[in-house]
Amino acid sequence: KLHSDLDKGVGTVKYTLSGDGAGTVFTIDETTGDIHAIRSLDREEKPFYTLRAQAVDVDTKKPLEPESEFIIKVQDINDNEPKFLDGPYVASVPEMSPVGAYVLQVKATDADDPTYGNSARVVYSILQGQPYFSIDPKTGIIRTALPNMDREVKEQYQVLIQAKDMGGQLGGLAGTTTVNITLTDVNDNPPRFPKSIFHLKVPESSHVGSAIGRIRAVDPDFGKNAEIEYNIVPGDGGNLFDITTDENTQEGVIKLKKPLDFETKKAYTFKVEASNLHLDHRFHSVGPFKDTATVKINVLDMDEPPVFSKPMYTMEVYEDTPVGTIIGAVTAQDLDAGSSSVRYFIDWKNDVDSYFTIDATEGTIATNELLDRESTAQYNFSIIASKVSNPLLTSKVNVIINVLDVNEFPPEISVPYETSVCENAKPGQVIQTVTAADKDLSPAGQRFSFRLSVEASNKPNFTVHDYRNNTAGIETRRNGYSRRQQELYFLPVVIEDSSYPVQSSTNTMTIRVCRCDSDGTILSCNVEAIFLPVGLSTGALIAILLCIVILLVIVVLYVALRRQKKKDTLMTSKEDIRDNIIHYDDEGGGEEDTQAFDIGALRNPKVIEDNKIRRDIKPDTLRFPRQRPPVEDNTDIRDFINQRLQENDVDPTAPPYDSLATYAYEGNGSVAESLSSIDSLTTEADQDYDYLSDWGPRFKILADMFGEEESYNPDKVT
Repeated sequence: KLHSDLDKGVGTVKYTLSGDGAGTVFTIDETTGDIHAIRSLDREEKPFYTLRAQAVDVDTKKPLEPESEFIIKVQDINDNEPKFLDGPYVASVPEMSPVGAYVLQVKATDADDPTYGNSARVVYSILQGQPYFSIDPKTGIIRTALPNMDREVKEQYQVLIQAKDMGGQLGGLAGTTTVNITLTDVNDNPPRFPKSIFHLKVPESSHVGSAIGRIRAVDPDFGKNAEIEYNIVPGDGGNLFDITTDENTQEGVIKLKKPLDFETKKAYTFKVEASNLHLDHRFHSVGPFKDTATVKINVLDMDEPPVFSKPMYTMEVYEDTPVGTIIGAVTAQDLDAGSSSVRYFIDWKNDVDSYFTIDATEGTIATNELLDRESTAQYNFSIIASKVSNPLLTSKVNVIINVLDVNEFPPEISVPYETSVCENAKPGQVIQTVTAADKDLSPAGQRFSFRLSVEASNKPNFTVHDYRNNTAGIETRRNGYSRRQQELYFLPVVIEDSSYPVQSSTNTMTIRVCRCDSDGTILSCNVEAIFLPVGLSTGALIAILLCIVILLVIVVLYVALRRQKKKDTLMTSKEDIRDNIIHYDDEGGGEEDTQAFDIGALRNPKVIEDNKIRRDIKPDTLRFPRQRPPVEDNTDIRDFINQRLQENDVDPTAPPYDSLATYAYEGNGSVAESLSSIDSLTTEADQDYDYLSDWGPRFKILADMFGEEESYNPDKVT
């Protein structure tokens, strides 16, 4: 309620209200100043309101007093129950935990005012989950209430927790939440076999490494605590089997390590031990975490193929053994209870040449063709044995036959077959050491002997010295040899081996007589060297050859210098050589004589170029018909002839006499037409040769000869 001292109760004062909630939450009576709440208040929504009030004159609308501010507080009542904001909860605790083991802490929140009364004071309690768990009323910590809770008995627990305000008193509000608690596994249980004896039946034909059975031990634990390792306890029959663990099913898989044979042993008995891989030391006192069981395996009889007495057969036979000779035998038996006969045959896939045959009943192997060790030293093929009662059951074995050597080849001298001896050799001098080779497969300790043939042993030239170690030396028996008398000697050497039968061969060695120095170094073995002067040494011969070469070089240089000197004398003038007069003081032989004078004087030094190969043909005596040139002018042939004239004028290798140049070109419409008299229709009197004077200085003589018709000389020709 608001009241102003100036309010006399006559209605002249008006009260106004402003601030938080004015007009919406609170209202004021303008006449009396009473303040009323016009809707419900919630402290948890807004705990207080700040308002301003003022008294105003009704008539003048002016404030009678300054504006005053006041606060309205909302008083709390217990209208909110505790709430678990994080619920429901999930927790876990290891099994077999002691009493009081921490599990989880829960917390409830009360929106009421904790400073006013007990509205926000919360107390925790368990409504469901006893007697397994307990909770602290003040802190909300949940702990185990029973010892040795076993996961294998019960794994999941659901606990209902209550939080009540007003300190848990009657009339307080309460909230609940659920806590799901799981017992985690520990290795507190050893593996156990469900039975003490396991019986397995295994066919004797089972392959090595195959699984023949499974056994399983039960471990109630979970995860890695339930992992089991199986082992075979050493004892009867355990060495034939092995056991491994199937990681998915934790079963023990028994596998075969060695082949089974019903006829040898029909049953095996051994023990298998199952143990945990991951042990927990807290539970060692419970007892050993392993268990054992007995496994009995009965071998089942199966119809099996024959069995050979050996895994492989090796036989030997001499080459050239007669066809049909038995060289060995193979044996296979049917070891089943009802023994069956066995038949043998060769696997032709490996013996396409069929060098051998086998007796189908006895298994004896004989030759089918003549054998040659030098062609094939070893044969490798397979023999197949099958049961008569069941031909589909077969077994195979490898047979190796080594072909033994028969001494059929004589020994021969290893290369070389040719040697040399010095002319100045002394008696007893070894000029060559020889060895022998034999195409036969020589046995250990094979010995070769060397000697001269009977016809050569009587000659006093050479001898053979056998060193008794499969080598021999060729020795001289004379004091010196002469190439002039005999250049080559042929020495027959007989070689014998020590095998049976003894084989021998005569090998002819060629011995060449050579000229050597005093140290025995060969100087020459050529036939031409025989005819050289005996008193000249190699050094003297070389000196003579050098002198001859030097003399030849001097002569060549002298001739070259003389020719160069003549060229320099003729080429000293700067003017054209053709403008000078040369005096020889002798008479030449005419234009055809090219040896009477040096043609270098006719060369133009200004146009000397590299030598050009020119094919000149000295003209024979020809008779040219006189022919009048045509009136028409062919510029192509004129250009071609002018080009050739220019090339001949500047050619330094051109001879001084007129010549016939061969041109591989035939023009069309030549001014001079054909020079041949063939098909000529005009006579010599009809020809006009004045045009020859236009062809240059080289054709001047020709123009002069044909220019005068009455003085035509048939002996001159171009």
